[in-house]
Formats: sequence, structure tokens, C-alpha cells
Amino acid sequence: MLFDRMGETMVKAVMEAVPFEITVIDANDEVVAWNKHETRLFNRPMTTMGRNIRQCHPEGSLPKVERLVEQMRAGKRDSARFWIDMRGRKVLIEFYALRDEKKQYIGCMECTRDVTDIQDLRGERRLLDEA
Repeated sequence: MLFDRMGETMVKAVMEAVPFEITVIDANDEVVAWNKHETRLFNRPMTTMGRNIRQCHPEGSLPKVERLVEQMRAGKRDSARFWIDMRGRKVLIEFYALRDEKKQYIGCMECTRDVTDIQDLRGERRLLDEA
């Protein structure tokens, strides 16, 4: 597997370089990792590590998060995408099921990104073109 050759330093660098926030939940619904600690749209205090996702989501969205995770666990769904308006910005939130080589559910990943500037793209800009 490609990642078998990547060391811990490389994996951490990749996690911080991706242009979105990632939160990783294991098969027991516990938070096991996240990136961009200092600049997150949805802050994750260090006390979040090891917490069940039910303790990390607002009451209003919790039933939907639970249903989504159960659908992923059951193999009925591999992803979900939705967006919200937050502090004058458009925020895209995506969930992805994580599965092992045998396609068994091992957790999920939540990816969050401010896409306001992306929505405003027009025309094209080629590699190394200046703004």
C-alpha cells in the first residue's frame, strides 16, 4: 500500500497541508484525530480527543449525525455532503466512511472547508499565472 512507506512526519505534513479541516472518528464513534488545530472553523479543544461524537455535536444536528454514521456502518452510504452559512461565509461539510481492505467500516472522516472564495471563481487561471 502506498501509505505503508510514509513515515509519521509525512502523514502529519499531509494532514496539515490538505486545504480542509479533517476530524477522524473510529469504529466506536470516538474522535481519534484532527488537523489544523489552531485555525479550525469548528474548534476542537484537546478534551475532544477520545470523546464520543455524541458529545461533540450540537443537539439540533446530533440525530442526523447519528443516522448518517449508522448508515455508513451498515454499508448503506459511503459519503454525505451539505453546506451551511456561518459568519457570512459558505462552509462545505462532507462525511466519508472509512473502510478496511475487506470493506468493513472502521470509522468516518468529517471534512470541513470554507468555500466562499471558490464560489466566486470565474474564467480560468493557469498554473503559475499571477493573481
